[in-house]
Amino acid sequence: MRELDDLLLRYLEQRYEQAPAADKDIFRALLELPDPELAGYLLHKQSPAADWVHVIEQLLDRTQA
Repeated sequence: MRELDDLLLRYLEQRYEQAPAADKDIFRALLELPDPELAGYLLHKQSPAADWVHVIEQLLDRTQA
């Protein structure tokens, strides 16, 4: 899905380098998910693991230019 790719790429370009190691691990785990599962988390149709919520919120944060 192109929309998912855009969100992931934006996080990678704008936040990944400065992210704590734990957030980087979560991001890499998110990359391994099937698109429908990842979309469910990003569209708030599924609840992710509690420790993933912070990274998912950052993926959805459009305040970063």
